[in-house]
Amino acid sequence: GAIPFAYTDYRPVTDPEIRAEYARAWGVPAESLSLDNGLMVTEMTDDGSSVRGLYIMGENPVISDPDIAHAEHWVRGLEFLAVQDLFLTETARWADVILPGSAFTEKEGTFTNTERRIQHQGTVVDPPGSARRDLDILVELSNRIGLATDYACPEDVMKEIVSVTPSWAGVTYEALKPAGLQYPVPQPGHPGTAFLFDDHFPTDDGRARLVPVEYLPPSELPDDEYPFILGTGRQMYHWHTGTMTRRSQGLDAREPVPVVDMNGEDAAALGVADGDTVRVTSRRGSVLIAVRLSQRQARGQIFIPMHFREAAANLLTNPALDPYAKIASFKVSAVRIEAEPTTTA
Repeated sequence: GAIPFAYTDYRPVTDPEIRAEYARAWGVPAESLSLDNGLMVTEMTDDGSSVRGLYIMGENPVISDPDIAHAEHWVRGLEFLAVQDLFLTETARWADVILPGSAFTEKEGTFTNTERRIQHQGTVVDPPGSARRDLDILVELSNRIGLATDYACPEDVMKEIVSVTPSWAGVTYEALKPAGLQYPVPQPGHPGTAFLFDDHFPTDDGRARLVPVEYLPPSELPDDEYPFILGTGRQMYHWHTGTMTRRSQGLDAREPVPVVDMNGEDAAALGVADGDTVRVTSRRGSVLIAVRLSQRQARGQIFIPMHFREAAANLLTNPALDPYAKIASFKVSAVRIEAEPTTTA
């Protein structure tokens, strides 16, 4: 599982019987596996966090976390940080150990997309230079620290997943050719499940449970000092912190620099035009960024993409967490905007 409160198939880590099943599969004492929910990523960087060492693969929290001035301070205060990635990310600059990993074309494995389709991919090219395939790194590291791990290839990992994941029980590399399978695949030879929950839900009575949600106002709203609402997100041509997409000439040519999208009437009231530089400030930080007039923004509302280290949106964002999902208020932060004076040579 990739979430801190569930093993594969969303089975809770708090269930002793489920824990025992994974302990048998991994050959470890059941009591070595915690029955407590783990920390969400946004909880790890809390001032009172118990985390003192971190091993990061394919993430860049120094740019992606809210209030990144605090996130960077926390990362720099770790007793030990290892980063395994393709490129030297902003987070990797503070690492004690950097392990050059592999791109998707440089290794074998599977992808599972949002329609639950599991697809197999073979190796296309070898990793360059001293880079190694990610699984090889993890296997060697595991053996070095005393946890015997004998995967000979990625298919061995798939076989383990199948052994502990009921909805994948019929998955094999051979069955995934040529177009993959949509899980659940409950037994070998099963064609996969195109439509999930077609006749029942996974509840005791088979019926869906609808729970009303009470509206909670944002933890930070505009005021006289910070009269604008900042929203952040992704552009069409980039992904997250731009670790890979900003190294693609074709993609970076489409969106090469950070911009703040702003309603034309707001820009006129501030005395700024398309392309002018403004300073955007929140209670947590400040960035200089160019204006792009946009009809997609309402009055009083601006948008800054999260991909650009030169004007990192998360220097500004509110770190207050949703009480249930533990997701920060990335989309609602109060800011002010000031026109920067034009300089001449």
